[in-house]
Order: sequence, then C-alpha cells, then structure tokens
Amino acid sequence: MVGPEGTVAADSAMSRQSRQTDRRNAITEAVMAAGSIRITDLAERFDISTMTVHRDLDELASRGLLRKDRGVATALSTGLVESSDVYRASREISEKRALALAALDFIEPGQAIMLDDSTSSLHLVPHLHEKRPLTVITNTLTVMNELRSVTGITLLGLGGQYYNWCSSYMGRITTGTISGLRADVLVMSTSAITDGVAFHQTMETVDVKRAMFDAASRRILLADHTKFDKRALHAMQPLADFDAVIVDAATDARHLDEMRQMGVNVIVAPRSRAGA
Repeated sequence: MVGPEGTVAADSAMSRQSRQTDRRNAITEAVMAAGSIRITDLAERFDISTMTVHRDLDELASRGLLRKDRGVATALSTGLVESSDVYRASREISEKRALALAALDFIEPGQAIMLDDSTSSLHLVPHLHEKRPLTVITNTLTVMNELRSVTGITLLGLGGQYYNWCSSYMGRITTGTISGLRADVLVMSTSAITDGVAFHQTMETVDVKRAMFDAASRRILLADHTKFDKRALHAMQPLADFDAVIVDAATDARHLDEMRQMGVNVIVAPRSRAGA
C-alpha cells in the first residue's frame, strides 16, 4: 500500500508536471504570437532561469513546435526550415479560408480528391460534406481526425514516417502508396513561390507533394499573398503545370501579371466573409 508520504509525493510530482505543462504552453503561445523572442526575455517574462527556458525549448523543439537559434526562440520559417503546422494554422486565416472556398468549385460529388499537409488545404475540410459522396486521400493526421466519422466520405489515410512539425506522414512508404493511386483532384499549397516555381524547405515534403501531383488528374495550388515574399530551398513544381493557381485578394498585381504572362491560370479568390 502507498502511505501518506507516497501520496503527498505523487501529488507534488503531478503538480510540478502540471505547472511545467502550463508554462510550456504559455511559452509556445508567446513565441507564436510574436514570431520570435529572445531566450533571456522569456526567462524574465516567466520568472524562470535561462537554463529552464532552454530545457523547455528543447522539449518544444522535439515536438516540432518551436526552434532555438542564437539565443532566440522562434516559430518563423526560414529558407531551410518550415514552421510548425500549429503556427501556420494561426496565420492568414481569412485568406486561407477564401482560397479553400474557391477551391471547392473544382470538387464534384463522387470524386477522389487528395489533400496535402498544408494548413490552406485544411480549410477545405469543414466544407467537404457539401460535396458528398467523396473519397479523400491524405497524409495529414489532422485531416484524418476531422473526417474519420463523416458520413458519405471514404477516407484513405497514407501512412509512413510521422513528422510532428507538420502532423503528417512522409517518406518512401507514403510516396510508394501514392504511386498506386489515381485521384481526380489534388488540392495543395506551397511554402514559397520564386520565379514562377513553387518551392519548399524539406525534400521529404517535396517528394510527397510531387507524388500527389503525378497521381492526380487536376491539380489546384492554393497560395496566399505571403508565399510570394518567402524563399525556400527545394524547387517543387512550375506554377504553369497546375490547372489553377488560386490566390487571395491581397496578392500584389505585379505577381498576378507575372503569372499570367507565364501562362498560369490564376484565380483571385473573393475575400472571405467572417464566419463563412
């Protein structure tokens, strides 16, 4: 039997664990809200040592939520590293909602559609019941969880190696499975657009997106206006290869003109209504 001392010790350990979890959640929220914060500022804000901040950030980094870089905690992407899906899901929400609603016009009942791991494509999910029956193929755990019990939607989940930072499965198992499938429509996004080409930071992501591209009859790219101001390492696909590139209303006219001169079928999504 566990005596009173053991019970007190267990309760104390649970209390410490709870405080640690709450603190790490608060650190995550603070960094994601700011984009990046100096580690010394986090220590001061939460009244903890810099060593404790480093330990917390190491744990959060292992979960793909944040990164440490030269004394700074950051949630921002770089040309080599994509930000976590948790951070990306909190950015450009109205623009992504507008892109998804425009993409819905390309989906018809009875089709098999592929959705990639982008947070832009994720905004399609709440509207897919309008197009039932559908078969949805995805490598994204978030989408699987949202659709697993929706009547009229057959869900095909692509397995492989799981990556926390994007809540998705990638790797040879994933691409091998995709190669044996054929979909009517692919809806995907990208991290960056440079010189009329979609780019991404990680080769694993590029491999999966290219496999999906090759397996679909129609390919729709969602690209909010911030994609044109970013750079990433790996070239993925020329924009002109997509059947449509859907951008939001805030996209600079210069980018629209450049894409149209390249022969890209550009669709400017109307501004999303609040709550739509």
